[in-house]
Amino acid sequence: MSAYKTKNVKSSYVGIFRRIGAFSYDIILLIAVLFLMTAIVMPVSQGVIDSSNLFFKVYIATVIFLFFGWFWVHGGQTLGMRAWKIRVELDNGQNLGWSQAILRFIIAILTFGVGLLWCLWDPRHRALHDVLARTQVIKVMKNYVPPA
Repeated sequence: MSAYKTKNVKSSYVGIFRRIGAFSYDIILLIAVLFLMTAIVMPVSQGVIDSSNLFFKVYIATVIFLFFGWFWVHGGQTLGMRAWKIRVELDNGQNLGWSQAILRFIIAILTFGVGLLWCLWDPRHRALHDVLARTQVIKVMKNYVPPA
């Protein structure tokens, strides 16, 4: 149940193309964040960053998760999602918590291509990671009031 239903406004679930559009915007911003975060560790690594280094891989994965997780937990929208007027929320319409965000993120990484295609068959257009993490992506209407 979406927060829209409590406001007597019909919610609309988001399909695969709008998701890809929002994700494309987010990737552009994420690349800039990754450049900055890599520049921060350059002095520590003496200017040499080996992509096979386990520390660096964990560091980058953490940065990527924090990028998405922060936005999902604090309002349910990344900047790309805001531009495309969509929001991720729990099935009951509430904001995600950190545990839900990490679960959604890990499942999304593990099922990326196949998981996103799940939108084509799900009646609520949820990706596989949404089904398993009990989340949904909805279109944000002008009169939408997010949960506190």
